[in-house]
Amino acid sequence: MGFTAQPSSAQAAAHVDPEVIVRPGDARYAVLSGRGYNTRFAATPDEIWLVHCASQVEKAVNKARANNQRITVRSGGHCFEDLVANPQVRVLVDMSEMKSVGFDPSMNAFAVQPGARLGEVYKALYEGWGVTVPGGVCPEVGVGGHVAGGGYGPLSRRFGLVVDHLYAVEVVVADKGGKARTIVATRDANDPNRELWWAHTGGGGGGFGIVTKFWFRTPGATGSASSLLPKPPARMRNTVVTWPWAQLTEAGFTRLVMNHGAWHAANSAPGSVYQAMHSSLQLYSSIAGTIQMEIRMDATSADTARLHDDYIGALSAGVGVQPTIDVTEGTWLEIALEPTADYGAYSRQKSMGGHLRKPLTVDQVGAIYRSLTDPNHYGVGLVYLAAYGCQINTMPSEARAIPQRDSVIKLWYSNSWSDPASDEVEVDWLRTLRKNVHGATGGFPAPNDQQDGGYINYPDSDMRDPAQNTSGVPWYSLIWKGNYPRLQQVKNTYDPKNVFRHGLSLTPS
Repeated sequence: MGFTAQPSSAQAAAHVDPEVIVRPGDARYAVLSGRGYNTRFAATPDEIWLVHCASQVEKAVNKARANNQRITVRSGGHCFEDLVANPQVRVLVDMSEMKSVGFDPSMNAFAVQPGARLGEVYKALYEGWGVTVPGGVCPEVGVGGHVAGGGYGPLSRRFGLVVDHLYAVEVVVADKGGKARTIVATRDANDPNRELWWAHTGGGGGGFGIVTKFWFRTPGATGSASSLLPKPPARMRNTVVTWPWAQLTEAGFTRLVMNHGAWHAANSAPGSVYQAMHSSLQLYSSIAGTIQMEIRMDATSADTARLHDDYIGALSAGVGVQPTIDVTEGTWLEIALEPTADYGAYSRQKSMGGHLRKPLTVDQVGAIYRSLTDPNHYGVGLVYLAAYGCQINTMPSEARAIPQRDSVIKLWYSNSWSDPASDEVEVDWLRTLRKNVHGATGGFPAPNDQQDGGYINYPDSDMRDPAQNTSGVPWYSLIWKGNYPRLQQVKNTYDPKNVFRHGLSLTPS
C-alpha cells in the first residue's frame, strides 16, 4: 500500500501524466475556478494548472515569471479569505491531482501529497498501518494549507499539532533570479535547508513556495512503519449536547460560557486526565435556534463515561436549562470521516480566529451575547470555542513556526450568509463582534496574559488594515509573535523576489 518517493523531479515527470492547463472558455473552467469554500471570492485566473509532480510546478512557476503573471497554489480550497481566489492571481496551481498517501522507506516516514483531503489521509494511514496524524475535524479539507498553517484537530490535546510530527517537506521555491527549483527540507539538525522545513510548521501555505510533498514521522519514533506515528483509539464516543436558545436567558448564556472557560483553564495542562477528550462549544446566533457542543472521547477508557458526564455537568451547572444529550459510538475512522455539516446557500463568509490563554471575561461574553441575539442580524453567526492545550503545550514556542503553546482555547468567529447584496452588512456584523470582544486590545486578540494572537489558518485580512487593526501590534506579530523575524529571514532566503505571495504573506525585506 506504500510507495517509494521519486528521487528527483525529472524522474517523477517521466512516470506521471502531463500537466493539464485549463483556460477561460474551457468547459472545465467554471468547476475548477469555483472550488473555493467561501463564495464571496471567485478565482478568475488566465490559467489553472492541474499538476502531478514537482517538475510540473516548476514549469508553471517559470512560465508565470516569464510572463510577469502572479501565481498561487490551492489544495482543498478551504481558505476563508481571498488569499487564493484573488483577482490579481493569473496562474492558479491546483494540487487536487497530487493526493498520494504512503510509506516512503527511503525517508523512513509517511509521504503525503498536498492535494489529499484529510479524510483520505486518515483512511489510508489507518487502514494501512493503524496510525494517524492529529489533523482537523473536517475530512474535506486539503492537506496543503492545513499542515503548513500548523494543523490542529480532535486528537491534538493527546498528540500535539500535526506539524509536531512533520519530518520533511518538498517545496518548489524561486531563486534570486526568480527561477524555480525544488528543495527537500527536513527537521534534521544538520540539514542546510532546515529553516525552510521550519517555516512550513505554521508559517502558512503559499507564502514561501509551493509544497509538493510532506513526510511525517513522530520525533524519536523508531521501529516498523506502524510505530512511527500516533495510534488513534480503537473506538470513539461522539456526543452532541444542545441548549435551545428559546429557554436561555442572558444570565444562563453567560453562566454556560463562563463555566466552559473556567473548566478549560483548570483541565488543559499536559497530562490532564482529559487530554484524550476534544470538545467545541458552538455558540450560534439565536436565529439558528440552538447552541451546541460536540465532544469526542476515547471510548476504550474505563473512565470515559464518568469523565464525559462530569464535563457536561460542570458546563451545565447553574445555566437553568437542561440540555439534550445525543451520544453515539463508533470506530475512530467512522467518527473521523463524518462529513462536515453543509451551510447550503449560506456560503458567503467572513471569519477570524485566535487563541485564549485565559477564559473570556464577563464583559466579553456580554458582547458575544449582544451580537448573537441582534434582532436585525439574519446571517448565521458563530463563536466557536475549541479545546486546546495539554500535549500541544509541551512544545517550546520557537520549536515550530506556530508559537501558541500555552493557550487553553482555540477561538473562531464566523458569519455566513447567502445574498451578495448583504456582504457589507454581514462583514460589518463580524467586525463589530470582534471589536466589541477585543476592544481593550484594538479589536484583535493581541498577545497578552489572556489572549495569544491569531492563527494563519483562520485568516482575517483586516489584520493588515490599520483602520481595522488598532492594537498597535503589526499583523505578522499578531499571528507569529516572536517567530516573525525568523520567518522573515526564510522569506528573504527562499523567495527574495516575492514570487509566492498573498494578503497575509511576508514581503522580502
